[in-house]
Amino acid sequence: MTSNNMLFDQLFAAHQDSEKIFLHTVQTDYSYAQFHQLVNQLANALLQTGLKTGDRVAVQAAKSVTQLALYVATIKAGGVYLPLNTSYTAFELDYFITNADASIVVVSDKAEADIAPIATRQNARLLTLNADETGSLTAIASTSDTRFEAVSRGAEDLAAILYTSGTTGRSKGAQLCHRNLVSNTLVLRDFWQFTSDDVLLHMLPIYHTHGLFVACNLLAFVGGSMIFLPRFDADHAVQYMKQATTMMGVPTFYTRLLDDSRFDAGLSNHMRLFISGSAPLLAETHKQFEARTGKQILERYGMTETNMSTSNPYDGARIAGTVGVPLPGVELRIADSKNGEELPDGEIGIIELKGDNVFTGYWQMAEKTAESFRDDGYFITGDMARIDENGYVVIVGRDKDLIISGGLNIYTKDIESLIDTIDGGLVESAVIGATHPDFGEGVIAVIVTAEASLTQADIMAFLGDKLAKFKQPKTCIFVEELPRNTMGKVQKAALRERHQQIFNTSS
Repeated sequence: MTSNNMLFDQLFAAHQDSEKIFLHTVQTDYSYAQFHQLVNQLANALLQTGLKTGDRVAVQAAKSVTQLALYVATIKAGGVYLPLNTSYTAFELDYFITNADASIVVVSDKAEADIAPIATRQNARLLTLNADETGSLTAIASTSDTRFEAVSRGAEDLAAILYTSGTTGRSKGAQLCHRNLVSNTLVLRDFWQFTSDDVLLHMLPIYHTHGLFVACNLLAFVGGSMIFLPRFDADHAVQYMKQATTMMGVPTFYTRLLDDSRFDAGLSNHMRLFISGSAPLLAETHKQFEARTGKQILERYGMTETNMSTSNPYDGARIAGTVGVPLPGVELRIADSKNGEELPDGEIGIIELKGDNVFTGYWQMAEKTAESFRDDGYFITGDMARIDENGYVVIVGRDKDLIISGGLNIYTKDIESLIDTIDGGLVESAVIGATHPDFGEGVIAVIVTAEASLTQADIMAFLGDKLAKFKQPKTCIFVEELPRNTMGKVQKAALRERHQQIFNTSS
């Protein structure tokens, strides 16, 4: 039986009847066969609630086996999966659900009342899914058929939309097709040497590329297993690491492990691979980790629009402060940001990428899509880098006004636009990132006021229900004026230099 559903057929179908354990959770284990029975029930439930081929399924739910199965079910049923950060407020969700024109929205019972008016306005079916796997979606699925034939979807058909904030306005929905997700998984299996013997310690969220498409797709494809934990927790990491062979994490995971005296070479000596991404890994963290464990963290580079693009080698030198070399099938060049001309090795410019891993464009934003690609098909990432003497990519900064905190992307314009609407004497604001010992970067709001009465507490209270917690400033600094150049543009580089040590000195 062939469905011609590219992503499901190539990544999930081979092991769907296997009795091997796919997911180890704190509560219980799920074999591949049990997991795929749930996938089929959820796929039938989606069709029962009105899903049509190509419809968007927006999901904001706590990490669970059912949520992971819902992703696979959406793909198998011919839908488009739209995972949303669990920190997003109703204010933020309104835009994503509306912009994507979602036909089905899945949230927790707790969020149902806030999201119901949005779903009604969109004529979308609202379902619930909770951390304990209960909810209206589960109830429908529990009585659904355990058999489901995958809906036909080809290489260029849309599989997922992931929203990434823009620097100057609306969030952009990056469109990822079946070819994008499949190609990256095939490449990473070989480059990182994953096999069915691997057990991945999975403590990442599954609402973005790293935790969902890189980790879950890869282990399902090779027929491996995952220790599937709700979030990073040092106690759980120590408890389960001896059962694992690999781990994927953001830099914060590794700094917290190093802060734990229980984490030593004895705990990790059987692990074959530690991978870090989603934010820059400090060279010092890399060195401390090797000194503690005798193992080198493998750092790689990717983004929402491109999945994984570069990686330090599995066999060969893993150089601290670099993100390695382009993955097979990925064309990478460093270009002049003004004219797009390719620069020689050693010179700093914009990373531009081309390959099957690169997304197809931004949802309903033809103009923004056109701006983001060169005429010869290269995607302009906005990340600044150089190629070193070893041929490795060294990222030196970002052309986009972006902060990466705890592995999550934060675009400063989103925060500034909200802060600037505050009444009570606020004149203007500038949001910057500074090095943070735990999160990689922490958000700082630099604020000019006309009145001394406006406080940090006032600003945080205003942002509280409008902005996801990870985006909220960790501190506010009040100044008389912002530094500007002769053209009147705020000099954020000067602000960053001035306040770069604020979290280090206070921690």
